[in-house]
Amino acid sequence: MANLHFMRIVKLILAPAVFLSVMQLTFAQSTLPVASSAKTHFGSNAKAGKYADIRGFRMYYEIYGAGKPLLLVHGNGGSIADFKNQIPYFSKNYQVIAADSRAQGRSADAGDSLSYEMMADDLNALLDQLHIDSCYVIGWSDGGIDALLLAMRHPEKVRKMAITGTNIWPDSTAIEPFFIKSITIDNDSLAKVGQKAEIKAQRKLLELMIYNPNITTADLKKVKCPTLVIGGDNDVIFPKHTLAIAEGLPKSYLWIVPNSGHGTLISYKEMFNQVVGSFFKNPYKKEKGPAQLE
Repeated sequence: MANLHFMRIVKLILAPAVFLSVMQLTFAQSTLPVASSAKTHFGSNAKAGKYADIRGFRMYYEIYGAGKPLLLVHGNGGSIADFKNQIPYFSKNYQVIAADSRAQGRSADAGDSLSYEMMADDLNALLDQLHIDSCYVIGWSDGGIDALLLAMRHPEKVRKMAITGTNIWPDSTAIEPFFIKSITIDNDSLAKVGQKAEIKAQRKLLELMIYNPNITTADLKKVKCPTLVIGGDNDVIFPKHTLAIAEGLPKSYLWIVPNSGHGTLISYKEMFNQVVGSFFKNPYKKEKGPAQLE
């Protein structure tokens, strides 16, 4: 039943011909600009990189390509470089804006506080500074939380979004207990050593995951844009939690990827790019009634 459910949902996203190629996991390499990916150091590219002075810190970002704006939001402790498999693909058809979130990557922030709400508002301020009134969004892990909050707090800014490996609350009903235990132990260990700036920065990110986010499924009703909710069937985020997010959103597709963990956009990069690209390109249409049983 799980595989059948997966097939029905992907059919809603893709045209039949593309659906068949996805199921075969075969994609022509000619669709991927491999050469430019190999030559560009995403996240440390002096030609593309700039800083935006917003909301009390300097946010580092890079822009590639031309077309409708597409914002990429990385996970906890990550950076723009995490999207090295996506930037070359999507920059062929979009103006890709990849940013280092507050207190991560090259976006240094010495402040003691950090929240997902702060980072969502940072993204909104960046878009304002770039004179972008709305965009597509891809968010990975904590970046998916930021994307959801951006759509909740600034709904006019998000046309469509795809989120992968995302949780909306931090307890063991959503996340594998071993992961929660691991990051809690790490944080407790860091609390016992000298609180230098780099230690404080690490603890700030760990405590963000341990105690946050605190979004309810009712809160998700505030998200008005179509959303593709993605999770691996072996993700640290439980598939049932990913399902709860999809069910809570007014306009959503669900894609649970077989034999995938938290890094679907890395492990299955070609499939991820094509499915998300097709979702952005095609009008949102959720079939109702008997068609779901076909």
